[in-house]
Amino acid sequence: MDYFVHESSYVDEGAEIGKGTQIWHFSHVLSGAKIGERCSFGQNVSVAGGTVIGNNVKVQNNVSIYEGTIIEDDVFLGPSCVLTNVTNPRSQVLRRSLYETTLLHRGCSIGANATVVCGITIGRYAFIAAGAVVAKDVPDYALMVGVPARQKGWMSRHGHLLKNPDADGVLICPESGLRFRISVNDGTQRLSCLDLDEDAPLPLELAEGKIFYDELK
Repeated sequence: MDYFVHESSYVDEGAEIGKGTQIWHFSHVLSGAKIGERCSFGQNVSVAGGTVIGNNVKVQNNVSIYEGTIIEDDVFLGPSCVLTNVTNPRSQVLRRSLYETTLLHRGCSIGANATVVCGITIGRYAFIAAGAVVAKDVPDYALMVGVPARQKGWMSRHGHLLKNPDADGVLICPESGLRFRISVNDGTQRLSCLDLDEDAPLPLELAEGKIFYDELK
């Protein structure tokens, strides 16, 4: 076995788990779940059958990932965040055939105790603040805050609020120096990275984090 499972956890026969993944205390991976390489699952995590999880996904304590959820590479799920798969659940009405798909794109972060309503898409590198309730699709790199969640800015790939665009709409991440540009298409603002392929992991030289206290205040 080329992945780690703590002795208190269960991985059902028929689950697929990639090399280097770690599953810690009191967690349960059900048959039919597909998990990529180098993932980390904290204490008391449940992964249902029918879920698809990419590589290098980090799931903190007390998270349930339900059938119908698709999680791409490099996603972060904070402690006790909530994912759902039925819009109008009733105990007496069977809706298993009506589970909705929730898609978390590459690199997005879901904060502690945040709730993501099912059937929506979270864009690449979006940042959902702790305690937010997200009930509609989220653009790439968007910072979402509050109940209901509303966009309050743009975040860099390193998780910093981007400020003070220049005349060309270019913003610079204070940690990495990567450049981002705001564009408008059909009246909708979008952010994109000018320096990296957004479908690829960070280069190794940019993966070692640095703390910028002034930017985090």
